[in-house]
Amino acid sequence: MKKVILWAIVGTALTVPLALSGQDHDQDHNREQEHRYYDRHHKDYHEWNDHEDRAWHKYWEERRRPAVEWNNAPQRDRQRYWDWRHQHSDAVLNIDIR
Repeated sequence: MKKVILWAIVGTALTVPLALSGQDHDQDHNREQEHRYYDRHHKDYHEWNDHEDRAWHKYWEERRRPAVEWNNAPQRDRQRYWDWRHQHSDAVLNIDIR
């Protein structure tokens, strides 16, 4: 009886970390999906990251208008940004690519 209980404890101890690591992976995957946007005109996806945020602010600086937060921007402004962004790489915008 003691051996059965011991094996049950050992089995549980070995199984729990595997289950938890699988959950963490799913959370990271979902987090990545939240920051990916589809560009309808160019039929591609863009990942929103620090470089994209800097480019977004440069886009508004060029227009001499105050920047609107991406999440609050109308779809029309977002699409105009993607059109502009395809003409302005990180290198053209002097965005550090570290």
